[in-house]
Amino acid sequence: MPPFHYVDLRAFCYETEAEARVAGALRTLLPEDTDLERQTTEGHHGDRIVVLSARVERADEVRTVLDRLRQSPDIERVRAELADRVDEDCTFFVHLDKQAAADGEVRLGEGIALRAKVEAYPARREAAVENAREAL
Repeated sequence: MPPFHYVDLRAFCYETEAEARVAGALRTLLPEDTDLERQTTEGHHGDRIVVLSARVERADEVRTVLDRLRQSPDIERVRAELADRVDEDCTFFVHLDKQAAADGEVRLGEGIALRAKVEAYPARREAAVENAREAL
């Protein structure tokens, strides 16, 4: 059982981007057949922005996301930065490169926000950091 209650993934799709490509970037990290939520909003200058997101909660789904994250060439950096990536609410954050993910690669960068609630008993940041380190 992975030590995460859930994993949330979110990416913005701007007017200049193909929505199918952004959805594909998210799917690089997700188990097959995961439904994507789609919400349309408006940018500062009136441009359309589509927010694509997904939450996985079942252990096998969470494990799939973690397996894909562990395959990243940047995983050692993520492990080294865990103390900065887990907050006081035991939430783990990492930003991933949307372009690389669209090409099937998982790398640190911008475009995809990954947020995961780390199990920790008692719910202390230090315990959450260690649990996340073991999972990754």
